[in-house]
Amino acid sequence: MVRIEGVTKKFQSGRGTVTALSDVSFSIGADKFAAIIGKSGSGKSTLLNCLGGLEPPDSGKITCFGTSLYSLSKRELSLFQRQYIGFVFQRGNLLSYLTVSENIGFPLTLKNIRGKARLKRIDELLDRIGLVQAAKALPHELASGESQRVAVARAIAHHPKILLADEPTANLDTITGQRVVQLMHEMGRDDHCITIMVTHDMEVTEAATPIIHLKDGCIQGNSYVA
Repeated sequence: MVRIEGVTKKFQSGRGTVTALSDVSFSIGADKFAAIIGKSGSGKSTLLNCLGGLEPPDSGKITCFGTSLYSLSKRELSLFQRQYIGFVFQRGNLLSYLTVSENIGFPLTLKNIRGKARLKRIDELLDRIGLVQAAKALPHELASGESQRVAVARAIAHHPKILLADEPTANLDTITGQRVVQLMHEMGRDDHCITIMVTHDMEVTEAATPIIHLKDGCIQGNSYVA
């Protein structure tokens, strides 16, 4: 389970203090596919960054499967991220100098999974995302939808417990975006991980439960427990 308790995050800007998150609390149970929705500036990406250990909150607590993220040392947090968290970014963020296969295998290398086990997992994922023929292609040779499919495969390659996706369909057309979200949902379910997707597009949230609405850094309605 992922549990967020009283999380607040503020930033300093030229206009003074901006409250990105204000006393946010909710929890998401195992195997869930959750969506965090809201307009630009509502705090969605800040919340996802806090959940992924990328941005410490000013106050509050984030617990992932019994581990309090921000009670860990920097090294412990880095190891936790490698082991238990997968990230899908808005633009894929594939490593330009690595092939599709090498990008998918990168988190496996970080976990010291090598040899036949690594190759088998890469082959499984290439087949799952329908890009076996593109195994040796470089990222610039892929279409946008293909890049995001590779990004999903890379994020889940090491069997994380939590899959975090930040606007994964923002640069895709509607049909391609829905396919990527469905793929992410299915792969997360099959790997028994919690999937949390940030989006402003309600059309790609049909499979999501719970749906967490953010506005001006606050949850709209009651806190969600799933």
